[in-house]
Amino acid sequence: MATNPSYGRRDFLKDSVISTVKAARELVKQADGLPAEPPPLPTRIDWLRPPGAVGEQLFLERCTKCNDCVAACPPGAIVVHPQDDTPVLFADQSPCLLCEDFPCIAACGTDALLPVVEVNQVHMGIATVSNRFCTAGQGCHACVSKCPTDALVMDVASLHLSVAQETCVGCGMCEMVCKTVNDHVAIRVVPSRHLARIDS
Repeated sequence: MATNPSYGRRDFLKDSVISTVKAARELVKQADGLPAEPPPLPTRIDWLRPPGAVGEQLFLERCTKCNDCVAACPPGAIVVHPQDDTPVLFADQSPCLLCEDFPCIAACGTDALLPVVEVNQVHMGIATVSNRFCTAGQGCHACVSKCPTDALVMDVASLHLSVAQETCVGCGMCEMVCKTVNDHVAIRVVPSRHLARIDS
């Protein structure tokens, strides 16, 4: 195909701008009239149940998916799972802040969430540390300072973090903090329902 000798750089730039504008208009047309959709919730399988949750099987029998605990959670940490509408928490997105009066438990009328007297009676899961990704040896102690139950212990000799399982309640605060300050998340919370399966 012969090239038009009169078609120069200016014409090329003009056509490029017109094409870009047309594409932008098409995108606007497609967007018009469509409701804005919120970003999808993470689909992690290691989500946590709210504090005070009974064993998983019993929880599923008792929970009516009323969302009262979701509405009662002051920081909005408890959300509705996108697949089965049950209440869950995603530790790296919004961990449990272990509210003093546990309004989520008080809001539950079916005993899917049972009252706890003290924070150490909460058993949402157990934090685990990957020393491969952990930067504690490089001076990062962010998760240690944010742990509400002092369950994270720094071994000065090895410069490794360890988790005191008898103290850890699985709130997920450490995981969220780690995700915020590091390129690789070095600490994850294993949900209680998975621990029960491992122990059995």
